[in-house]
Amino acid sequence: MGYGADPAAGYGDLSAPRGGYGTEPASGYDRAGVDEYDSGAEFSSRGYGSSRYAELGSLSDGYRDPEPEPPGVAVDRYSRSAAPEPADVAVDRFARPLTPEQPGAAVNRHTRPAVAAPQPPGIPDDRYARPPAPAPRSEPDPAESRYSLLDRGYPPQEPPLPSRYALLDTGYQPEPAYRAAYPTAPQQPPGLPPAPAPAPVAAAYPVRTRARRPEPEPEPKQSGEVQQATETLRRDLGRPQVLAFANPKGGVHKTTATVLAAATIGSVRGRGVLAWDDNELRGTLGLRAGSARHARTIRHLVSDLATVEIRNGADLNDCLDQYLRHAADGSYDVLAGEESPRFAERLDQHTVGRVIELLRRTHEVICVDTGNNVESANWRAVMQAADQLVLTTVPREDAAFSGDWMLEVLHEVGLGDLADNAVTLISCPTPGRSPLQDDLERHFAGRTRAVAVVPYDPALEAGSSIEYQNLQPGTRDAWLKAAATMLEPYTS
Repeated sequence: MGYGADPAAGYGDLSAPRGGYGTEPASGYDRAGVDEYDSGAEFSSRGYGSSRYAELGSLSDGYRDPEPEPPGVAVDRYSRSAAPEPADVAVDRFARPLTPEQPGAAVNRHTRPAVAAPQPPGIPDDRYARPPAPAPRSEPDPAESRYSLLDRGYPPQEPPLPSRYALLDTGYQPEPAYRAAYPTAPQQPPGLPPAPAPAPVAAAYPVRTRARRPEPEPEPKQSGEVQQATETLRRDLGRPQVLAFANPKGGVHKTTATVLAAATIGSVRGRGVLAWDDNELRGTLGLRAGSARHARTIRHLVSDLATVEIRNGADLNDCLDQYLRHAADGSYDVLAGEESPRFAERLDQHTVGRVIELLRRTHEVICVDTGNNVESANWRAVMQAADQLVLTTVPREDAAFSGDWMLEVLHEVGLGDLADNAVTLISCPTPGRSPLQDDLERHFAGRTRAVAVVPYDPALEAGSSIEYQNLQPGTRDAWLKAAATMLEPYTS
């Protein structure tokens, strides 16, 4: 017990100096047991390996100074198993070991010993010298420059093959064998003088011919009805005429009919035609017709109406032109509507009458796109001032019913003559013919003066700007006949 000492003996005199650091241990300690414990014999016998304190020696021996290092040997002081290194070998003390550790060797795992290769004698140890430059690589031959022909000339090539059109220039030349077998010229009899050579023919200059300009294709001859409609539109109207395009139902081509009627009449008459957007709820006629060279609308004209009315002649035309827009071909003018719905309050019956009288002084035909409210003051004012009513509709029951109801309203307010003299304009929104179209034509033929039908045209399907010249020829002919039907009673 107790490191191998006898328990009866006790621990001895504790005041006596104890062993360690060069002194003798106390008598109560068994030095053999201590040496056995400290030297690692007990751990070695049990299979734990040697003690990490065995190297310090036993307690009885005390601390011993390390052996002096031989001169010229570089030693890692934190390693216990490294062999002495040569004096002329530079060691990286922070590199990892290059060889695996030997089993059973005591290694300080907090260091990274490494032994560098010995430096050959006579070669200075320059750790910061640059590595030798790599051997130059063999570069491939550069590609031949495309300008090399300028230096060594253009290589000769094989003669080009004869053109298949060479016979046109040189004439047919038979082969030599064919010439010998079949001579082309008669043989000269022997004894006669040679025939005189033919006189040389002077080379003639090639005749220069000018390409003839293609003649314009003649315009297709108009049919009898189209030609008669064109002549009707060219006649004198006597006085300015106001055409009102109306139907309380929306989406029945009122705006399209107003623009195309003005464009058709203007293409024949050449001048004096105007399209006016009198819609009280932000109409789109100003967007679909005419060039937007300015943003002035009916609101600006009404604000300056007093100063414009007092002008006459050319001065009036120049002043009014500042408020109008023009078609691309100049065939008609456009008076755009106001986008703000609050402006409708200012378009009372008296103001609308003044605007119409002003437009009569400068234009011969005034096409008005009315709104959808038959009770509004501007709608009633246009109806009272209109010379010709155009009821626009599409082959649908709801649109036809709305137009028929409008005719009844006009009879109730004392405008029955205007309703009876109206022209019903049926616009086809699809290529095919609607089965309801025949019934509508028969119904409105009994209620109005005439019925006109205009076909579907793909140029109008997008709902964008309306260009009369982009319509198909059949569509333009139909609009010529429809416009002539509207103005025929007023021509002389």
